[in-house]
Amino acid sequence: MNAVMELLVPLLALCGFLFWLWMLIDCATNESNQGNDRLVWVVIIIFTNIIGAFIYWAVRQPQREEQLAGRPDGE
Repeated sequence: MNAVMELLVPLLALCGFLFWLWMLIDCATNESNQGNDRLVWVVIIIFTNIIGAFIYWAVRQPQREEQLAGRPDGE
């Protein structure tokens, strides 16, 4: 059991870090620069770490899917 935990904990930490990094890059490249939206989301993601990344994903993912569904060419 101890050997499993020694492998599982670093793996979960790595997955969390990669998700955080993915959301930070996604925000920096895809978020509109209207007002201060991009800056605010980047600050939230950086200072709240994985929780901020999950909040960003939960809030923006449905909005992006809605935007993509509304476009006739799907781009």
